Amino acid sequence: MNTSSTLKPREVAIDMVEYGVAKHQMRYDKVFFKAVIAGAFLSTGGLLLEIIEGGSPQMNTDNPGLVKILGGFVFPVGLVMIVLTGQELLTSNMMVMPMALMQGAIPWWSIPINWLIVLFGNLCGSLFFATVLVKYTAIISTAPYEDFVISFAIKKAGTPEWHQIFLRGIACNWLVCIAVWQAAGAKETISKILAIWIPIWIFVASSFDHANMFSVPLGILFGADLTVAQYIRKSLIAAFLGNSIGALFVAVPATYFYLHDYNYRADTHALRDVEEGEVLNEVNEVRNVQNDISEVREDKKKDSSSSTLQSAKRED
Repeated sequence: MNTSSTLKPREVAIDMVEYGVAKHQMRYDKVFFKAVIAGAFLSTGGLLLEIIEGGSPQMNTDNPGLVKILGGFVFPVGLVMIVLTGQELLTSNMMVMPMALMQGAIPWWSIPINWLIVLFGNLCGSLFFATVLVKYTAIISTAPYEDFVISFAIKKAGTPEWHQIFLRGIACNWLVCIAVWQAAGAKETISKILAIWIPIWIFVASSFDHANMFSVPLGILFGADLTVAQYIRKSLIAAFLGNSIGALFVAVPATYFYLHDYNYRADTHALRDVEEGEVLNEVNEVRNVQNDISEVREDKKKDSSSSTLQSAKRED
């Protein structure tokens, strides 16, 4: 009996392949709506970061490093909710789907379709959260939050060069995929939360970049000197490409280290054969029991007939 609190790396790698197959087989409407929910969930972490960092202007001036540590500490709540409720996040799918593809478990065209649907779903969820639940509710529409929201968006999508956002995106999703991998290996909830928290804390505190679907659009809504075209060209595309490469920093070594002798199709067919054999054995056992019951009933009928015949002879 395995009493370990974590799965072995090979077991996690196999699970990742199976997750990829499940995502490939999922109906597109479900993928989209789960991605919408994930976008909203992830935005909760972004909102907490804006509240903590934006609400500490003096600390931002005197001790900016501490503010980054505090902002990074609260951000992981979004990914925790996504993982524990099984929603669809683009950054983690960038690891799972290629692992399934490398094992021949899904066709190549499944990846662009899944990523495109999840991208727009995440974006819709983030925009809904930013527009309806933050901007229109005016929960941070006062000083000092307004100025911080604007300056934060510019720092993410305006000031950095394209290649800087791209490289930050690689580091970001490397850490995100490590978090998802560790959470998949943990068997109970507290361990999953802690496994997610630490890598995400590191990536946010270090100012690495994902697509910023919440913070940059929120800054634009608050009047940041950025256009939607600038955001898409300089931030969204650069981060997307960087994130996709960062995911491979986990997916490729994991496949090489733990799945070099694993064949998804062969092992799946073998498992099905075993299951079919077990079912066949169960059916045969049921049939044997039914035959035994029938034989007992026939014996009882014969005994009953013999008893009746003997009673009739005695009366004669």
